[in-house]
Amino acid sequence: MAIPPPPYVPGHGLLKGKSVLITAAAGSGIGFATARRCAEEGCRALMLSDIHPRRLETAVAKLRAETGLADVYGKPCDVTVEAQVRALVAEADDKLTETDVLVNNAGLGGTRRVVEITDEEWHKVVDVSLTGTFRMTRAMLQRMQPRRRGAIVNNASVIGWRAQKSQAHYAAAKAGVMALTRCSALEAAEYGIRINAVAPSLAMHEFLSKASSVEFLEHLASREAFGRGAELWEVANVIVFLASDYASYLVGEVISVSSQHP
Repeated sequence: MAIPPPPYVPGHGLLKGKSVLITAAAGSGIGFATARRCAEEGCRALMLSDIHPRRLETAVAKLRAETGLADVYGKPCDVTVEAQVRALVAEADDKLTETDVLVNNAGLGGTRRVVEITDEEWHKVVDVSLTGTFRMTRAMLQRMQPRRRGAIVNNASVIGWRAQKSQAHYAAAKAGVMALTRCSALEAAEYGIRINAVAPSLAMHEFLSKASSVEFLEHLASREAFGRGAELWEVANVIVFLASDYASYLVGEVISVSSQHP
């Protein structure tokens, strides 16, 4: 029997005065939930990016209307294209008057057994989920390091630790995100910058529902201690915590947002 989620937690000003850039923030996934949470936690400005321009416009308008935060901006970006990454980071620094927080949320999955994965599919998943995170981190660190402040939060996955059939490409990419987080964090710490990551297990949203069968999602939910997947805002809460000054001594940590048991 599933234990229902707790009431939605109100904002406590964790990001008061900070500016935030979030990749893959359009639509109804973790990125948009995080953007909303950042606004509710008092951030002064938001820049959202996504590969879908029209969906991005809708997300920006929705956030402005529903949170009352006027300084919400959007810029399309494909994290597999270096020129677009550079342009996004530059515009974020301009529109936000310097970026305090980067949330690397862009990722790409898929369901395919190893013997069926083509080179093209493998490279695409790795390029978006791992190399895209690297590109964004590199570009942002080059701006944050001279300022000697900032925080970066990467979206990994528990699948980077746990084996699952038909997920080798995605799992390899997310394990790479974890390793990238740990190694880059040690370098960034020399400049007073913190890099950490979240590793969600099952977070329910419409794209997951479209990509997986009801039976499979119910099976995954049954493995969680609460008998349900995480609400998107429950994942966003941990991302906001890592971005905030409450996590001032966390460096290179990967926090599991999961109630899954063996």
